[in-house]
Amino acid sequence: MTEATDISTTGTVSLGGAVPPAEWSWSPLGEVSLGVYDCPHSTPTLAEDGPYLVRTQDILSGAFRMAGAAKVSRETYLERIKRAEPAHGDLLYSREGTYFGIAAEVPQGEEVCLGQRMVLIRPNASVVNYRYLRYWLNSSFMASHVNGSKDGSVAARLNLPTIRKLPTLLPRLVEQEAIAATLGALDDKIAVNERIAATADELALTLASSERWEKRIRLGEIAALSKVQQVPQEMSDDLVDHYSLPAFDAGKAPERCSPLSIKSGKFVVDSPAVLLSKLNPEIPRVWDVVPDNSVPSLASTEFLVLVPGMELSTHDLWSVVAQRRFLEALASKVTGTSKSHQRVRPAEVMETEVVDPREFGEVGVQIRSLAQSILVARHESKTLATLRDMLLPQLMSGRIRVKDAEKIVEGHV
Repeated sequence: MTEATDISTTGTVSLGGAVPPAEWSWSPLGEVSLGVYDCPHSTPTLAEDGPYLVRTQDILSGAFRMAGAAKVSRETYLERIKRAEPAHGDLLYSREGTYFGIAAEVPQGEEVCLGQRMVLIRPNASVVNYRYLRYWLNSSFMASHVNGSKDGSVAARLNLPTIRKLPTLLPRLVEQEAIAATLGALDDKIAVNERIAATADELALTLASSERWEKRIRLGEIAALSKVQQVPQEMSDDLVDHYSLPAFDAGKAPERCSPLSIKSGKFVVDSPAVLLSKLNPEIPRVWDVVPDNSVPSLASTEFLVLVPGMELSTHDLWSVVAQRRFLEALASKVTGTSKSHQRVRPAEVMETEVVDPREFGEVGVQIRSLAQSILVARHESKTLATLRDMLLPQLMSGRIRVKDAEKIVEGHV
């Protein structure tokens, strides 16, 4: 049985046949860092308010997602930063679990401490640009290198000696900074779009809130469950859009992938719908989905596929299903003894009352307008992320130089 800690720590990483420029060099990660610090090996006590606790599940798509992240008391924070206090310019690295081998930047102006299975990397700014290093660690080359010998029968794990030996490709510092700036322009635009979407989300939910509307109705009276399933491996299509819980958590964009990579049956999503997670319903996972007709769309069976009645849009339906009061009502009806795998029965969901969106009138027009702006922002972010992910390995391998990449990026930001 081969554990992920047995990965090769030779001096280079396969670049898919590309040969980096002669002036670029290789160095172990530990030699371009001022320190690689492990997390405290203890379970922290959470608090309602205080500094953020960074856990592996909070590192998504190369960024620390503060929304939904846990917090700790000042006392716990001080205890957990004794080895090193995370600061802007440091990297947070997930060394175990589902988000294994992903790096994120410590956010500027925020106090954070390491949760279990997290590592802090402090780059040496005289040798490596911290943002360049984040992109390198998150590149497809490093993903293949780190995950190459992962055995699904054991927990993915990297120990500190292995992390310190990870091969790092180093262009000249000025070129590292240019690569980071080029890719960062795309990430900055994605961040702006996410703020736009989050603000519109919040406003739409306020407009549809339980405090503003008195009339209630059973969810089953305004929506139907779609239960049509498909076995992905029996499909002849080259690509599908996969709406999964990890895809929702990573930015509310479906993963476009081969159906052969999906191992179990999924729900078919062939028209606009609202996806509602029946797993741990106290975690707000409600997705307003308008499928792209260019490829088939499939949804995890952890979602309920809700189709609105003819007089309603998915935006109206989403605005009442995503209400905190409704989700709390579902959470009170869950079954299952394991806290991480509690589910609510579909019949219970459909019997639960929501605000009646048929009463909205002009407010409904505002909600639909906000929902459209959310869809546009997230669609643009998906396009920008695809461009970034295409350019990243090309820049990291030297196949494309920065001046050419800048021309490509100019038309998108």
